[in-house]
Amino acid sequence: MVHQTQVLLILKAGSFRLFFPAGAAICFLLLACGKEPAATADVKANENDPVMAAHNIEVLFSDSGKVEARLTSPLMNRYAGESPFLEFPDGFKVTMFDSLQQTATTITANRGVRREFARTMEAWGNVIVRNEQKNEQLNTEHLVWDEGKHTIWTDVKVKITKPDQVLNGLRMESNETFTNYTIQQPTGLMNVKKDSL
Repeated sequence: MVHQTQVLLILKAGSFRLFFPAGAAICFLLLACGKEPAATADVKANENDPVMAAHNIEVLFSDSGKVEARLTSPLMNRYAGESPFLEFPDGFKVTMFDSLQQTATTITANRGVRREFARTMEAWGNVIVRNEQKNEQLNTEHLVWDEGKHTIWTDVKVKITKPDQVLNGLRMESNETFTNYTIQQPTGLMNVKKDSL
């Protein structure tokens, strides 16, 4: 079975929305629409500057026409070059959906970078992953989401809060919906009912 992943970027300007699919068309449109005219002929763009900046964006990730995740952010900068990437300097929120299109997991952070060719999203600063269906939450300062492998992982301290316990540890690996995870060097407290002993 062949799966085709597609990314849809929605740019919001007041009540105006612009829709277009990712790929060659998105690169062309982002480069063509993203540059502002120079004030004078002497002004040259710095090669380290983004080729595009967009406010209040929404990115939809789909597989075979089915929306799997939505990313929203107040600011997105796109950088070109041999390894193009999207930067979310003012934070972002990713919402992942289950097969019934219900919210399964959310990821928020203070800053993020999505590497286009590698199909990875990296997050820093007050990173929170919530499994909305199991009411479990991960707190950490750095996280990587591998879109192709459908995994999330971190190599720094983590805190996992569950309804009946709090776990701490170093390094964590999980599926992207945060339903099956492993922690290294776990410590924590668990509440146990008297009659269960």
